[in-house]
Amino acid sequence: MEKSDIINVSKNRGEKGNYVKPILKGLQFTMGNFFKKPVTIQYPDQKTVRSQRWRGLHKLNVDEKGELKCVACGLCAAVCPSQAITILAREDEGGTRHPEKFEVNELRCIFCGFCQDACPKSAISLTKIYEYVNYNREDFVFDISILKTTGEKWNS
Repeated sequence: MEKSDIINVSKNRGEKGNYVKPILKGLQFTMGNFFKKPVTIQYPDQKTVRSQRWRGLHKLNVDEKGELKCVACGLCAAVCPSQAITILAREDEGGTRHPEKFEVNELRCIFCGFCQDACPKSAISLTKIYEYVNYNREDFVFDISILKTTGEKWNS
């Protein structure tokens, strides 16, 4: 073995005792943060504040009479980029349209808010609800009955 094949590991090491200064700097930083007020939020009891633009679960709005504002025009389903909304319209004797079937697949939705912007009657809105769980994927396909009571079910 030649001398050029040997790698001297300790050749580039600093002088002895140069490790004390970095350790003291680290301890100073640790002790400085140790006495500061923690920023931890106790989640189930305290919740973070959501911005005004936050988009959560969908909700179908009703008018003063308790009837759906939706006229089943289909604009929300047409504008939805992920095709998460399904509408089946029916027409009454008077010629007014109402949704017979209105479903939103919350797992497929990307919460872009296009459906809310496209609706001419402000029938659909996105709430601030962000914590919802179920055990089955089918439970995330919301129909008219669930969409009308979104706030009551998930905020309780």
